[in-house]
Amino acid sequence: MTSGRGWTWRYDAYAPERERLVEALCTLGNGRFATRGSAPECVAGTTHYPGTYLAGCYDRRTSLVDGRAVENEDLVNLPNWTLLRYRRLPEGEPAGAWLTPDSAELRHYDVRLDLRRGILHRDLLFRDARGRGLRVGHTRFVHMGDPELAAQRTTFHAYGWRGEIEVESVLDGDVANTGVERYHHLESRHLSGHRTLFAPGGVAGLSCRTSDPGHLIALAVRTETRPERPARTIRTSTGTVQTYRLPIARGRPAWCAKTLALLTSSDRRPGEPLAAAVRTATHAPAFPALRAAHEAAWQGLWEKGELHVPGEAGHILRLHAFHLLQTLSPHTAGLDVGVPARGLHGEAYRGHVFWDELFVLPYLDLHFPDVARALLTYRHRRLPAARAAARRAGHQGAMYPWQSGGSGNEETQEVHLNPRSGRWLPDHSRLQRHVGSAVAYNVWKYARATGDRGFLYGEGAEILLEVARFWAGAAVFDPALERYRIRGVMGPDEYHDAYPDAETPGIDDNAYTNVTAAWVLARGLDLLRELPAARGVELRRRLALDEEDLARWDEVSRRLYVPFHHGVVSQFDGFGELAELDWEAYRERYGDIRRLDRILEAEDDTVNRYQASKQADTLMLGYLFRPDELVELFARLGHRMDDATWRATVDYHLRRTSHGSTLSSLVHGWVLARLKGPGAWRYCEEALLADVADVQGGTTGEGIHLGAMAGTIDLVERGITGLEAGPEGLRVAPVPLRELPRFAFTLCSGGHRGVRLRVLPGRIGIHVPAGPGGSVSLVLPGDRKFTVLPGEERWFTL
Repeated sequence: MTSGRGWTWRYDAYAPERERLVEALCTLGNGRFATRGSAPECVAGTTHYPGTYLAGCYDRRTSLVDGRAVENEDLVNLPNWTLLRYRRLPEGEPAGAWLTPDSAELRHYDVRLDLRRGILHRDLLFRDARGRGLRVGHTRFVHMGDPELAAQRTTFHAYGWRGEIEVESVLDGDVANTGVERYHHLESRHLSGHRTLFAPGGVAGLSCRTSDPGHLIALAVRTETRPERPARTIRTSTGTVQTYRLPIARGRPAWCAKTLALLTSSDRRPGEPLAAAVRTATHAPAFPALRAAHEAAWQGLWEKGELHVPGEAGHILRLHAFHLLQTLSPHTAGLDVGVPARGLHGEAYRGHVFWDELFVLPYLDLHFPDVARALLTYRHRRLPAARAAARRAGHQGAMYPWQSGGSGNEETQEVHLNPRSGRWLPDHSRLQRHVGSAVAYNVWKYARATGDRGFLYGEGAEILLEVARFWAGAAVFDPALERYRIRGVMGPDEYHDAYPDAETPGIDDNAYTNVTAAWVLARGLDLLRELPAARGVELRRRLALDEEDLARWDEVSRRLYVPFHHGVVSQFDGFGELAELDWEAYRERYGDIRRLDRILEAEDDTVNRYQASKQADTLMLGYLFRPDELVELFARLGHRMDDATWRATVDYHLRRTSHGSTLSSLVHGWVLARLKGPGAWRYCEEALLADVADVQGGTTGEGIHLGAMAGTIDLVERGITGLEAGPEGLRVAPVPLRELPRFAFTLCSGGHRGVRLRVLPGRIGIHVPAGPGGSVSLVLPGDRKFTVLPGEERWFTL
């Protein structure tokens, strides 16, 4: 059972079947690395899965799948530093068994995640047949102040007996990537060349290497005990073991603390990484001082990212913010990494970077703009790879991959397993070319929200203009329609990768793809007009853009084909001609039909035959663009988009969506909230519960859904308030949800880190902190403009 309120997330009983979920939702991280919230007593198995993941640490291996060699790049599961075995040695008796949460003697089990301080507590009580008790308390944190450190302390209390506790502090390098069952057919061993050592002060060290590209990983753990005792040490081929015997009796507890230093060959530290890790662990402060500094760092984060929503919704939103900040913290700004779709919490999606930053960056733009800029810089550094991909496909400009990792090359798998049928199937997800538009959109929105013209005119301009070049070349004129068309793609829906009975993959004129391509081309033209003259000339020369090219950009942006049927926007050309699915029959037969594609394939059918979507596709347009922006976009393309047409489009596609993605409910909730449509809160609530209730049936244990978590926060901060940060200041146009009548949050604006917005029924308040920043402009509906000075709080009636 999950319980707790405010700043505590709690599980008050042990349930083996949900332990993977608990581990994922209790993961601790600092933006550089993260450790799953696994029980320290346990190694990887069917119930428990310890894992530590370093941002950007990928390895490439080749596997034999269904008779063919398949290469995959994976975020590497690093050696387990948390492993701690213990057992009782009562006076005059032989040693008992090693104790774990799965021991028959377990009587109490309580897990508490302190969100305010970033600390995980585990409390266990064991009692044997003679009534003798042992209470064990684990406290763990991954240091938010010093991104190289983490620590764990275990305290033992004896009841009704005396003797010793035998403790093994283990540094375990015998690990593999086995956290996702459907990947078990793939090569999972990524670490080799293990080297171990012991150093004075209770320090054990381990180094190992990935295969390709060859990261050297070094971990050093300093183990301290009270009472202080010498260790018996053992070096294995893949790790180290330090064994202690600690006297214990009622009223005389014992404890063991492990302090980790994690370094790599990529870190700029003098000397060899293992030696540097040993020095760092040796000189790290003691546990209490480390903990105090860690808590202070979290306090600073919460001051910049405060979100207060009453009730259970606020409790879940705080958990979501916590996991977002653990994955992408200010430390991330110094790294060359993207947004891992499943956080640093597991191995699902192999740790790859998708378009999920589309749902994450709006929060970071408002609260941690330096982190947002760094994540966009990751995309810029991989612009050469995107250009090369476009050339290989016969196009110009930049074609960003659907899945990215270390190199920026396309990392989407070539085949995927349908667990329902057991068959390996071709995977055409790489045809989701719309990811390039998402990258360009993020560049534009970041610059408007932060005013960072330096990035927009520099790296951002190169990204956006190269994506525009790609779309201008990929669009082909069709004389019969007198329109430009984009063929052979996949939309965000992901179900439809071909037409029924087609021999080649891809569908034509996905509405979302075409409309966002038109938007990118229009923004590219705007940007070229806005650039300083010298920079504009430089970029035009570098990209070989002449007036004829720009005239084509303008023409394509106005004449891209957008298919309609029955008075609504089609998902793609021909969607309205597909068969209708008997949704009720499939729900009655299968219950959960979120993964309708797998169900149909197992029946030797295909979802390509039906008007059925996995997740929001056409309706994603209503997530990215305000109603007035949608009207303008469609008008540019020669279509009238009025309220009735958009409402009909929303209703049509909503009834034909299985919500096989956690992002789907989020987007539909956002779109319906903007429309003030019935059922908006139901979808918002589904998005809130996606991970905490594991609505996808076991997937959260493989890693959280970072986009959905960040998107729920953004739904409150921007969706309900209608907040847009831009050159004119903060523009708000609230579309209140009855279920969330009041909330407050802080954001960056006007040079201030702590501008606070408070929303009450019919009112909005803004407080600008005193300090060196300037005034903040607030624009209310009807273009009513107000200025709020530093140190001032003002309230407005809506």
